[in-house]
Amino acid sequence: MNLPPPVLDDSAKNELLALARRTLESYLACGEIPGYFTSRLELCARCGAFVSLHRGKDLRGCIGLLTPDEELYRTVQRCAISSAVEDSRFPPVTYEELPELTIELSVLAPLQTIRDPVEVEVGRHGLLISREGRRGLLLPQVATENRWDRETFLSQTCRKAGLPPDAWRDPDTSIESFTAQVFSE
Repeated sequence: MNLPPPVLDDSAKNELLALARRTLESYLACGEIPGYFTSRLELCARCGAFVSLHRGKDLRGCIGLLTPDEELYRTVQRCAISSAVEDSRFPPVTYEELPELTIELSVLAPLQTIRDPVEVEVGRHGLLISREGRRGLLLPQVATENRWDRETFLSQTCRKAGLPPDAWRDPDTSIESFTAQVFSE
């Protein structure tokens, strides 16, 4: 059963952002993931998350997990490191760059199947489009930041999957949506 993600208050959001930064500092300085303990149940929930790193308005790395196999705080730590050193679109982040970077977290709700593309709400939904072993995912804020309409959002998600831009119209294409709590430093 898919449970909704926890609702995070400002204190929990700030704690996760501080943990992501501390994790990056430790990992990039000495290759270690800092130990962490919390008694906050909402940070121990199992839900997907993405960590996006930005330098100014430019993306510097973004990696996430849709289906978590561990607690939210551990997922954030893991994705922070992956965003910094494993996003193949960018060279690895250096320790010296960290002060220039802003961390953005997206805590995801479970995926929901979209049966009719008209159900997609720009600014509310993120999308996962799949077909023939290819998958493309865009977070909800991407469509808003780019001022895309629904069809453009669907087309751009197809492109991210390496599919033709109109693949979302094909009944063999799977379209799933999710919502996210998005916050940054």
